[in-house]
Amino acid sequence: MIAISLKKVVHIIYLAREGTAGDAEAYAFIDALNDDEKASLTAVAWVGRGAFEPEDYEEAVATAVSEATTPTADYLLGMPHLAENLESGLEELGIDVTGEEEDFLRQGS
Repeated sequence: MIAISLKKVVHIIYLAREGTAGDAEAYAFIDALNDDEKASLTAVAWVGRGAFEPEDYEEAVATAVSEATTPTADYLLGMPHLAENLESGLEELGIDVTGEEEDFLRQGS
């Protein structure tokens, strides 16, 4: 369904939670994504903040592609509550990332 790995989305959620401490890494990480991943990530965030319904996810992806006027990292990291929007978007789309979160936390210890 989504064109970005759950591992990458979880990584971005944790970087976004770090605030300014994770800014440079978050910008670099998002900039390194391919265009499909960037559009998918943006669409998940939009679903999470209620701009699109889960059933309109593909439309959100198309909108993210057609309306991209600023670098994705700038746009997403300027979004208030990015981590929460991504988590909510995944939940709304019926995607459980519990296992990915546990793996991420284990790697960080």
